[in-house]
Amino acid sequence: MIIDHLAKTISLKIVYFGPAMSGKTTSIKALFSEFGKEEDVCSIESTVERTLFFDYGTVTFQNQEWKLKIHIYTTTGQDFYFVTRPITLRAVDGVIFVIDSDEEVYDRNLISWNELISYFQESINKLPIIIAFNKQDLEDKFNSIDFLKEIRYEKYKKISSIYTSALKGEGILECFEDILRLILKKYYDHKIVKAIN
Repeated sequence: MIIDHLAKTISLKIVYFGPAMSGKTTSIKALFSEFGKEEDVCSIESTVERTLFFDYGTVTFQNQEWKLKIHIYTTTGQDFYFVTRPITLRAVDGVIFVIDSDEEVYDRNLISWNELISYFQESINKLPIIIAFNKQDLEDKFNSIDFLKEIRYEKYKKISSIYTSALKGEGILECFEDILRLILKKYYDHKIVKAIN
């Protein structure tokens, strides 16, 4: 979080993280579509339209005095460019972990989750995370409860989960609202921000 008292601006950074082809780019595009700003998503793509470095966009909310700017990124899922992921995650305020719910790629989600944990080590407990079980429109999905048990979900303090279908735009806005709520609660609890009536 960056607070600019002079410009009366609060800036937050949210990153969509997850395995290749889980729907990170589709999710961010669906989110910006909810705000009527789909054209505002910038993508650095390869020649086969796969995310090369990251996708990026900003949404802004304003009250009478303060402006809240939310910078939203995705990481590349392609392992060839994995060195870019920790760079994209720097100074992140919250992560949306996008899961590919296809039962055939269950293990890829676990590998990606363990990679995310490795970047933050012990501080992972301080990081707000929403686990988005994406591709709920598929017929052959794995059991989300099994995944949560396997990662020992209950030991994390600032994590929640939700079901999404990025292709249909289902659960995408709710997912964004949930991560924003967790981030603001974290900073409120630490007395970094205070409630504004």
